[in-house]
Amino acid sequence: MSHVDTVLPNGLRVIAVRRSTVPLVELRVRVPFADPAESSEGSQHSAQAEILANTLLTGTATRDRVQIDTELALVGGELDAVVDPERLSISGSSLVTGLDTLLDVLRDALTGAVYPADEVERERARLVERIALARSQPNVIAREALQKHLYGTHPFAKEMPEADEVARVSRDEVQALHAKALLPRGSVLAVVGDIEPAQAVSAVEEALKAWQSDGEAHEMAPLPMVEGGDLVLVNRPGAVQSQIRLSAQAITRTDPRYPALQVANLVYGGFFSSRLVENIREDKGYTYSARSHPEFTSHSATLLVDADTASDVTAAALLETRYELARLGLVPPTESEVDTARRYAIGSLLTTTSSQAGLASFLVNLAGLGLGIEWLVAHPERLANVTAEQVAEAALEFFAPGNFTGVVIGDAAKLAPKMRALGGIIVP
Repeated sequence: MSHVDTVLPNGLRVIAVRRSTVPLVELRVRVPFADPAESSEGSQHSAQAEILANTLLTGTATRDRVQIDTELALVGGELDAVVDPERLSISGSSLVTGLDTLLDVLRDALTGAVYPADEVERERARLVERIALARSQPNVIAREALQKHLYGTHPFAKEMPEADEVARVSRDEVQALHAKALLPRGSVLAVVGDIEPAQAVSAVEEALKAWQSDGEAHEMAPLPMVEGGDLVLVNRPGAVQSQIRLSAQAITRTDPRYPALQVANLVYGGFFSSRLVENIREDKGYTYSARSHPEFTSHSATLLVDADTASDVTAAALLETRYELARLGLVPPTESEVDTARRYAIGSLLTTTSSQAGLASFLVNLAGLGLGIEWLVAHPERLANVTAEQVAEAALEFFAPGNFTGVVIGDAAKLAPKMRALGGIIVP
């Protein structure tokens, strides 16, 4: 795979890869954008960052929003920005012949965004509405409860600002955050398409040479370790469905045990033929949706288990979920299970990275973990070499029920008696 991975004089890491399936180019930018405060309590960072991400491309000193959209449309292009507690992400695409235009619009936004007052005001109003709607959704309620349970006041736990925080954000604050935090040093840009990698790097360097700073983009502070322990029942009066969310500490992709853990996770609940899905979905019909999956940050990783169930079978579903955790270690995956999961892992990786967009997104995420394309190229072989014995060891080490903690969201009046009977659950 023809590629270049280098760091420009301004500190921006650029990864350029030739993938000539279609005459397009995909671009991804990752800027570490964490809250510099040690605690999320009282911080306006997440509110300011949300407004910034949603108004970054609404006007510069030389282009208004219409001009930005028009210039991108003329080269079959688009640009979008989103933010989370760890990073600001910019994604874009265009025809190969429009790469210079795509980069110039990106440069203009990074170095000259003016955050028009009317755009900031409109975005504030829209964001307040979106927050109110999102916080009525069971999955959002469950995610926020789990993050608070795992990480307390760490900024990573605050994935969505409060509405009153958003209402207080001013245009001046957004501009100040841009100047202070939207920095090239420590950031990554991945470009994938029908390009010559060296030429693409040169184009990026020329286009973004004005994006300069002596400082470095702010990485998120390491997360506290996830310790196993009691689950917490979070009351949602009147709910007819419950959300089960479990979490345990895991290992990063650089750990030599990771391929075995990846396969063990697939056997447990990582794809449709997994033990958890076969048990609580196919066999018992407790849920339509159940899965387990890893979640990575720049410093660590966790295992997450999700299941949504009707209230009257929540306790039974949680019992079976715990049972399958224990069974994975005590009744190790068979050669057949390991082989099926291994082939699924290799196939899904190749499928995910077969498109220009998929490869660009995967590479920029790897770069955020300190990895490069070499990891991606070598990983199928690592998976192919995983043995059933290694998977059994990973299952026993990482999937022990005692490693997990978490939350159950539901109507406590309906759930409490059976939850108390199960034990290991803090009931309000």
